[in-house]
Amino acid sequence: MNSVPEDAAAEGSGAPGERSAVVIELPGAASAPPSVRPPSSPTALQVLRSLDSGPRGLLESQAQERLARFGENTLPDRRPVARPTRFLRTLRDPFTSVLLCLGLVSALVSSWGTSAVIAVLVVVSCLLRSTQEHRADRATAALRELVATTATVLRRDGPDDAPRIREIPVGELVPGDVIRLAPGDLVPADVHLLRARGLTVHQSALTGESVPVPKHPDGAGPAPGAVPGPRPVSGEGDGVFARPQECFQGSSVATGSGTGVVVATGGATRFAAAYDRSARRRGASAFDRSVQGISWTLIRFMLLTPPLVLMANAALRGRGLETLPFAVAVAVGLTPEMLPVIVTTALARGAARLARERAVIVKRLPALHDLGAVDVLCLDKTGTLTQDRPVVHRTYGQDGDHRPEALHWAAVNALWTLQLAELPEPDALDEAVLDAWEQLHGPHPDSYLPIEEYDAVAVLPFDPQRRLATAVVRHPRRPGTHVLVVKGAVEAVLDRCALEPGERARLDALAAREAADGLRLLAVARRERRAGFGPYTPADERGLAFLGFVALRDALAPSAAGALAVLAHRGVSVKLLTGDHPGTAARACRDLGLAPGRVMTAEEVDALSDERLAGTAGGTAVFARCTPAHKARIVDALRTAGYTTGFLGDGVNDLPALHAADVGLCPRNAVDVVRETADVVLAEKDLGAIAHAIGAGRLSSGTIATYLRITLSSNLGNVLAMLAAGLLLPFLPMLPGQVLVQNLCFDAAQLAFAFDRPSPSVLRRPAVLRPRDFLRFITGFGLLNAAADLATFGVLALALRGAAPDGPTGFHSGWFTENLLTQALVMVLLRTGRSAAEGRGGGPLRAAAAGLAAVGVLLPLSPAGPLLGMSALPPLYYLLLGSVLALYACGLSWARRRYERGRRNT
Repeated sequence: MNSVPEDAAAEGSGAPGERSAVVIELPGAASAPPSVRPPSSPTALQVLRSLDSGPRGLLESQAQERLARFGENTLPDRRPVARPTRFLRTLRDPFTSVLLCLGLVSALVSSWGTSAVIAVLVVVSCLLRSTQEHRADRATAALRELVATTATVLRRDGPDDAPRIREIPVGELVPGDVIRLAPGDLVPADVHLLRARGLTVHQSALTGESVPVPKHPDGAGPAPGAVPGPRPVSGEGDGVFARPQECFQGSSVATGSGTGVVVATGGATRFAAAYDRSARRRGASAFDRSVQGISWTLIRFMLLTPPLVLMANAALRGRGLETLPFAVAVAVGLTPEMLPVIVTTALARGAARLARERAVIVKRLPALHDLGAVDVLCLDKTGTLTQDRPVVHRTYGQDGDHRPEALHWAAVNALWTLQLAELPEPDALDEAVLDAWEQLHGPHPDSYLPIEEYDAVAVLPFDPQRRLATAVVRHPRRPGTHVLVVKGAVEAVLDRCALEPGERARLDALAAREAADGLRLLAVARRERRAGFGPYTPADERGLAFLGFVALRDALAPSAAGALAVLAHRGVSVKLLTGDHPGTAARACRDLGLAPGRVMTAEEVDALSDERLAGTAGGTAVFARCTPAHKARIVDALRTAGYTTGFLGDGVNDLPALHAADVGLCPRNAVDVVRETADVVLAEKDLGAIAHAIGAGRLSSGTIATYLRITLSSNLGNVLAMLAAGLLLPFLPMLPGQVLVQNLCFDAAQLAFAFDRPSPSVLRRPAVLRPRDFLRFITGFGLLNAAADLATFGVLALALRGAAPDGPTGFHSGWFTENLLTQALVMVLLRTGRSAAEGRGGGPLRAAAAGLAAVGVLLPLSPAGPLLGMSALPPLYYLLLGSVLALYACGLSWARRRYERGRRNT
């Protein structure tokens, strides 16, 4: 029994199910002249010999042995992340790490209450985030689709038996199998063609090229004199996806048929190689960068605060390490302990709302913030700006005038081509022509005969070598006369027309102008002849009379124009990264009201350095003729220039750009590897859904930003006041236990931020958490808060005059009450974009602020007050405190309005 050669099996000796590769050694290939056949392009015979196979296929025994050796022909599945592992990964969040360090320090100084509270907050936050991401992974796993289900293969039972055609599951395919491909089939593995007839293959999932690519075996190139078919746009050049003799897993047969030998299965396919590359980690996202910047700002403050407290108390008051618990409590008071819980809850609620309302799955919670921060959205035009179908724009005669006759005969050709050509699926161009003729036929009922009256005699369907289709029909008013109606590529049709040189040059120039304007032209011609008895062949497509051009453009997506307007209003610029002709891309933009400006081609991108591209990319709206490598480089350049980028893709060719972007998006019908890589999965490839998702991200980010501004400014004010009081007073301004209770009350009230809905004004600009902006905000409002605290010291000195024995207790009670009341005011008055007089929204936040104020007033008066070292205060204090709070509220309102005016002017 034959077996796979040892050199071919060397990499495949692992256990079944492991990804293995078949190494094709080419006997004598090294000695072949490179100009005749390079080693990277082996002949079919060399491929068959290296795989120990033949045109009649493998023996069943060979196939079983190879299946056991190389494993099933399936993509390597992603292992689901265990919940404990996912939980531990959430601990890498910078704020969570800061809290853990503070909890550890609190435990070391025996501040067990603070340590326990911090531990609870960390656990709750990590549970929320890991649970939400687990749900997103389950929803994404439910979208997985098989690349193909069955394959038609030639197998033999014995060496002398004839091969039999069998339908087997694609998982049982092995290297060396000979398979057959038919119209509509998905290519189940990487295949080297042995025979083909009119074979074209869709490779859009691999290369992004929407036009079917001609495929043919070795030595069976286009017919002499034929116009070559379109070349695919590929990131791997002519050496891989552009090889005409090879078909790749992930592509599908558009027309024709073929027979080929399987050269790679499972993890050895090009498709699986892209799948493996998707596992690499993306660089830091916008959310990661923002959180890290704010975290390091807080860490510097917290590292500086305890030593300052200790040194100041030692120098001025002679206190030693007994103030260490107070110093740690001050550092904890500066930390936004609830931040992980607030962030996770706000993002989880936004993600759940998107899934419920728009069927949008956010796989990675921070990606929702990244969506809100996006200010540049990169995408291809097909399926987003345009539909994947053409429409007729107009018809032209020889002089460029309107010519319905060309559309009439094109409709005759399309009707019978669709009915008689036995295509696997209707041709989109033919359907567009028929739709246009039906719309035009109404106003001209007597101008032309109904196209159904032309009985078909024969059809020569479109093939990629001739690049035209011919329908032969009987003329209903001229018995015995047949009309050959030809439509197809301009050059192919004009070559077959009887034209004077000057007339041909004029038509070529007209076609070139229209193509440069982004239109796709079909040339239409005909020829009448007497009915004959022989079959019609391509040789009859000569001496044609030119009728005119039918110009087609891409059908616009119905929601694209409105979604573009929404994105522009929200400060998101859309950039088109496409492999199409520059004119085609520019026309789609103009039709949608998007100014394309100067279109940059891939050749121009190649000519620029990374630095110059970063400076140019921001001002360019359309990049044409882009390969996957170009798309990734452009996205990288935009990020280098400081933009937060989103990229929408659905094919393997989009993986490099998806990795390069801050947030990757894909529709749910994208290939598996793209869905695994993307951060956000859309129900449809729809700009409207993206605009809605960006809005949801900005609302969630607005909630987080509001919480941070309010909490950090209030905490900073309290810390500054505590430092000042520690230096001015002969006793600690607040006991560690009181600091802990105060923080717990404020933290509990801050949970309302997670359920607050920010002002619609947050939708107008990208939601970026900029550390410098936060530092300016919290410094300004923190100093205002500290001023209110210092004013409270004077109020306390006046109200507690003569109460020296209870001085520390009364001071602690008064400051505790003032702190919670000022924090309640800050929660209400500093909501971004909201005024204090606004009556709409804010229900949970207002209720939480009212509860916080009630606790601040009532707790010192309650039986729990003495247990915490606090006592009741005289009525005069509350009267004076009311005056201080009124002035503080006026100052907050004035400062907030000035801050918002400054933001609007920037």
